[in-house]
Amino acid sequence: MKKIALMMILFSAALWPLACGKNLPTANGPVTVVQVPPTASITPSTPTQTPTVTVTPWPGAAWTAQTLPSSQDWFSVTYGNGEFVAISGGPSTVAATSPDGVNWTARTLPSSQFWYSVAYGNGEFVAIAYLSSVAATSPDGINWTPRTLPYTQEWRSVTYADGVFVAVAQGPTSIAATSPDGINWTAQTLPSSQDWNSVTYGNGVFVAVAVGPSTVAATSPDSVTWTGQPLPSSQDWNSVTYGNGEFVAVALNSATAATSPDGINWTARALPSAQEWNSVAYGNGIFAAVAFASAVAATSPDGINWTGRTLPSTQNWTSVTYGNGVFVAVPDGGITAATSW
Repeated sequence: MKKIALMMILFSAALWPLACGKNLPTANGPVTVVQVPPTASITPSTPTQTPTVTVTPWPGAAWTAQTLPSSQDWFSVTYGNGEFVAISGGPSTVAATSPDGVNWTARTLPSSQFWYSVAYGNGEFVAIAYLSSVAATSPDGINWTPRTLPYTQEWRSVTYADGVFVAVAQGPTSIAATSPDGINWTAQTLPSSQDWNSVTYGNGVFVAVAVGPSTVAATSPDSVTWTGQPLPSSQDWNSVTYGNGEFVAVALNSATAATSPDGINWTARALPSAQEWNSVAYGNGIFAAVAFASAVAATSPDGINWTGRTLPSTQNWTSVTYGNGVFVAVPDGGITAATSW
């Protein structure tokens, strides 16, 4: 039986692109191939039963529409403490939480702001607002408390790692902000005045990228001391993430991405098409990027080789994250979210 099972796995792996959803003949009866790679399991069978090879799709390959509590300018989504949390600008007081990316509940932020980015760390969700000095914290995504950032700025992105929240802003400006708890914030100085749009952490270093267009990234081992780094080309670098030993950055109105093992040495990569790539995230061995004003997504196991994917509908997709075994994307100006297992 083990030999037969191994033969069926090899047989289905070789022929799945041609025979997905079809019955394939074998010496032990027909094999039904379903979905797409990469992993497979075989239902036990006897010689009189039909063996079935069930193949699990790549994460990010197939997307399903979900319904948010209301139509909002959903600007950011993150995962932590068993919950997805999405925030909306507009300005707005609307947030939403979900344990699974499918069932969403409306929540209320402390004031009407252009809420732009949310992150989780140290037991707290932290949201920051554009064109303000306003932040907010919550232990659960439900009960929010207002906080104050060091300056009024066009705050665009917040992340948490290595015991600290880090926020960056457009302007252009060289101002960043750090906090151990989302409550007490300290101003920091980035290496140059840029429209800093996204910040992440990996491999012992924070990395920020800028729109503009710009050729400048910034790295910091501690969120305090920052160093400018050159990106491979002048782009509106809109989002950066880390996974699988690589930083990956994507850009607006471009088919260019960039990867780096350390945030210092960057290499240009090609996305499947030129899009307004708005957000990139990593989870379950896959990078997933989503594009504004489109139904376009892309996935990659390494940030180098990308495959185009299709989202459930054309939306202004603004943010994608990963948690609880699922990618979740949200749109600006819509009620439809998207999930992918």
